[in-house]
Amino acid sequence: MKEIIFIRHAKSSWDYDVSDRERPLKKRGINDSHLVSSYFKQFNFTPDAIFTSPAVRARKTCKIFVENLDISNGSLKIQEAIYDFGGNQLIGFIKSLDKKLNNIMIFGHNHALTSIVNSFGSKYIDNVPTSGLIHLRFDIDNWKDIKKGITILTVFPRDLK
Repeated sequence: MKEIIFIRHAKSSWDYDVSDRERPLKKRGINDSHLVSSYFKQFNFTPDAIFTSPAVRARKTCKIFVENLDISNGSLKIQEAIYDFGGNQLIGFIKSLDKKLNNIMIFGHNHALTSIVNSFGSKYIDNVPTSGLIHLRFDIDNWKDIKKGITILTVFPRDLK
């Protein structure tokens, strides 16, 4: 059994003249990440590893979740393959994961996340919103064998307000 928590980065700001990778979070994004992560804490999910895109907005969102969920930073890894907007790189990354890892968290980007959760989950999601969390479970022993799984939970900021 394998499980993935996908989190789309929080709302970012376009108010600064910086590259896409360097865009910071908006205040709303920070608040929404706190809201979703605080709600998710009740589910006591303990990841074996946490992976984030190198983009500032994804790393900052990840930091908020890690702090609110009281997760050790030791399991956090920045992965270039997660800076993906189509989904193919991210799927390749997931298939390459060590089979010893059972529960993981991935902080990434759209359209990749919406595409992946619709391809591999059991519930159609029109669009994963910023700070949105989706929990998928797979009946597999090795990540390279990933196939259609079950959507266990969706947590979107709008549902908590």
